[in-house]
Amino acid sequence: MTKGLVTKKRIGVLMGGLSAERDISMRSGLAIYQNLQELGYDTVLIDVGKDIASVIKKEKVRIAFLALHGGIGEDGSIQGLLETLRVPYTGSGVLASALAMDKEASKKIFTYHGLPVLPFMVVRKLKKAKKGKAKTENTDMAGVFEYPDFPAPSFDLPWVVKPVSEGSSIGVTIVKEEKELAPCMEKTFSLDAKVIIEKFVKGKELHIGILGDRVLGGVEVRPSLEFYNYEAKYTSGLTDYIIPPEVDEATYENVRTLALKAHMALGCSGVSRVDFMIDQDNAPYILEVNTLPGMTTTSLIPKIAKAEGMSFKDIIEEIIRHAL
Repeated sequence: MTKGLVTKKRIGVLMGGLSAERDISMRSGLAIYQNLQELGYDTVLIDVGKDIASVIKKEKVRIAFLALHGGIGEDGSIQGLLETLRVPYTGSGVLASALAMDKEASKKIFTYHGLPVLPFMVVRKLKKAKKGKAKTENTDMAGVFEYPDFPAPSFDLPWVVKPVSEGSSIGVTIVKEEKELAPCMEKTFSLDAKVIIEKFVKGKELHIGILGDRVLGGVEVRPSLEFYNYEAKYTSGLTDYIIPPEVDEATYENVRTLALKAHMALGCSGVSRVDFMIDQDNAPYILEVNTLPGMTTTSLIPKIAKAEGMSFKDIIEEIIRHAL
């Protein structure tokens, strides 16, 4: 039992859902629920379905602890519902969640704020035009092109191809030859109507944890696979985690500063994780901001927090404080 509970209100741990990240969400939710139970909180575990609004009312949930990843849990949809129900929730609000989930939107905001991103282009797959209606011309609308009549990227190979609105590296592919691009795009379009093509940089991958208005710390990930994909993230033994990251002090301090600026540029709140690539010249590039990062006992935020002297229980209580 702790010194005192942060709240006596009933906490609903929302997990699962129907996104491609359902399994990881279930693991995050169970870890959060078990620790809240051990701390003595009045907690209920909820697998999010179409009846989520009625379940929240039925269970008399007064605070929602979001353990959802991807889909409606991370794109602002569930946040909007909870605001309608007037139920406080953990993590970022509607707009920040939607912006962070959309890699095109977030990169444009980072660029506006002078934050470094890798060269990229966005390609969308339009629905077939109705009979008698002309197909829209393929013009560059702020960097968005139409499939299949789009130009080759203006930046050098290799390229990273990924869905605009998926997480956990789902659907991410590295293209090394131009002939590989078309079949890769077809495959990626099965996950999203918009695809982002980004310059691939070989270097170090750093993840910075943010809580509220401060930097928690960072971790360097070294996957044994080609890059830090879904398999490398969630298969034990395939990735080494270095805390603190093995970069020079000036680079690490710069990345920490950029991470907090990225978090604030999107209007994020609560906990977030900002992912970077550091090239061979120690230049950092923001990949994305995760507004609902994994919260399993082996996820990156708990690892970062532990290195800073915070237990898993400490971090989930701190997240609740920010929600209140």
